[in-house]
Amino acid sequence: MIFIYSDLINSDFALFLTLAAATLFALLIGIGFHEFCHAFAANALGDRLPASQGRVTLNPFAHLDPAGTVMMLFVGFGWGKPVQFNPYGLKVSPKTATLLVSLAGPLSNFAAAGLLGIPIKLGWAPYINPLISDPRSLRFVVQGTGDYVGLFLTAAVYFNVILGIFNLIPLHPLDGFKVALGLLPDELANEWAKTAQYGVGLLMLLILLPIFIGYSPLTQIMGPSVAGLVRLFTGVG
Repeated sequence: MIFIYSDLINSDFALFLTLAAATLFALLIGIGFHEFCHAFAANALGDRLPASQGRVTLNPFAHLDPAGTVMMLFVGFGWGKPVQFNPYGLKVSPKTATLLVSLAGPLSNFAAAGLLGIPIKLGWAPYINPLISDPRSLRFVVQGTGDYVGLFLTAAVYFNVILGIFNLIPLHPLDGFKVALGLLPDELANEWAKTAQYGVGLLMLLILLPIFIGYSPLTQIMGPSVAGLVRLFTGVG
C-alpha cells in the first residue's frame, strides 16, 4: 500500500510519513490484534494450544507473517501468522468453535475501525480519504496538524476495514473459508471444504490480476462493503 504514495517522498515528505505511519499502524494493530483475538477466542473456549505457542498476547510481532506483511504494505491486502487451535473437546461443538474462532479476527478489525473512527464521527478530526486516484492532490487538502490527524485516522479506519473484509472472503486460507464451513449445513460444508486445495491459487490470481489486465475484480467485490462500513464508522463517505 505504501508504494502508491511514493510520489510524495520528494514533494511532501511529511504527508508521505503520515500515510506510511497509518499503514504501519493498521498493520501492527489490524493484523496483530486480529490474530490475538483468534488466539483469545480459542483460549476462552478451553483450547490451551494458542497459549502454549505464545499467541495469546497483544505483542504484534508474535503474529506477523512475512509474506502477509509484505502484501499488506505494498498491495493493501494481507494476513498474519495463522493461529493454530484444536476445535475438538472444547466448550462448544467443533463446528461452532471453528466459526467463533475464525470470526473473531475480522470482527476485531471492525471494532478497531469503529474506535478509530469515533473522533471523525464526533467532528474532532476531519475525514480525509487516503485512497484517492492521485495521492499528490492530498497536498492541497492537508494543511494543518488537525488535517494530518484526520488523514491518519481515516487511513487507519480504511485499512482495518479492508483487512477485515478481505479476510472474510470464503477462500482458504482466509478466515472467511472457515466461517463459511461453520455456517453452511454439514453436507454443503463438506463439499466446500474440498475447495481448500484451490484457495491459495485463486486468491493470488485475484490479487495479481490487476497487473495483467489493469482491472481488479477484488476491489470491485470488496468496494461497496468497504465504503459502507467506513461510512458507518466515520459518519462520512
